[in-house]
Amino acid sequence: MRCLKAGSAIARRSRGLIDKTDMEKRAIKDARRFFAEALTELGLMAPFRDRTAEEIDRLIEACVDGFQDSMQRQSLNDEIPF
Repeated sequence: MRCLKAGSAIARRSRGLIDKTDMEKRAIKDARRFFAEALTELGLMAPFRDRTAEEIDRLIEACVDGFQDSMQRQSLNDEIPF
């Protein structure tokens, strides 16, 4: 419980943001190619062409966060995710 309280305090001080590890930063950067491929296949690349890397990373992170959140909630309900 002490660890949870410490983590919560850090998150509050940094407005809910916790720095990404080097591995997380690299994974997000690597995911850009897959994101671009999906956009191209769906004919959706044009609106994203002038977006910054930071904006694209934000979209990737939102998808990853939503996926992980759902998996965690499902596992708490003792549902097997496969």
